[in-house]
Amino acid sequence: MSGLLLVARRELGAYLNTAWGYVVVAAVLVVDGLLFNAFAMGSTARYSSDVLEDFFYFSFGTTVIAAVLLTMRLIAEERQTGTIVLMDASPLTDWQVVGGKFLSALTFLGGMTLLTAYMPALIMVNGKVSVGHILAGYAGLLLVGSASAAIGTFGSALARSQMVAAIISGVMVLFMLVSWLLARVTDPPLDDIFSYLSLFDRHFQPFMRGRINVEDVIFYLSVTFVFLLLSTRVLSARRWR
Repeated sequence: MSGLLLVARRELGAYLNTAWGYVVVAAVLVVDGLLFNAFAMGSTARYSSDVLEDFFYFSFGTTVIAAVLLTMRLIAEERQTGTIVLMDASPLTDWQVVGGKFLSALTFLGGMTLLTAYMPALIMVNGKVSVGHILAGYAGLLLVGSASAAIGTFGSALARSQMVAAIISGVMVLFMLVSWLLARVTDPPLDDIFSYLSLFDRHFQPFMRGRINVEDVIFYLSVTFVFLLLSTRVLSARRWR
């Protein structure tokens, strides 16, 4: 555990001491703010719950994109700069390396997500929204961020450069986003499988509407675990190559 936290602290410091992390946070806050003002708030009277749903709808997209951008450097950068040799020679296990890097990205992503809390607070100025609805929506964003960060970590483990890592992760995330479309054009049992794999359509919409379903929580945690496990296997295979 100490090794995992050591890696997490090192990687978190890399986010805080370089411009890249701040650029991603600034971009997300600007885009979220513009979308919230232009579409969620709108120019006509609307129910506060509908405005909040739209906020979480937009935030889903920016959170997923931010997760891919923040994780593309985690392992690919080590390989690109040659420092992966030092990492392989360290007494750290593959799980500690992967877990620590993922934890740093998730911590940074979680802090970025919480910085958007002023937007739901603005809704309360002229309307009423349930605190439970807000908490459920943010729980969904953190779970989506966790799953997307795990996918990004796996993509970074596969790639030799950060750009390739971003492309690989983006393709995998995109597949899981549009899998609900595949569910519509395939026959059983594939339609159920594709529907279940959807990051947004089946599993995030309940959070967006203020509901927390155990099935959806398990789905996001399972995706996180599977892709972190795959990342560990990739690192282990490369170390013994």
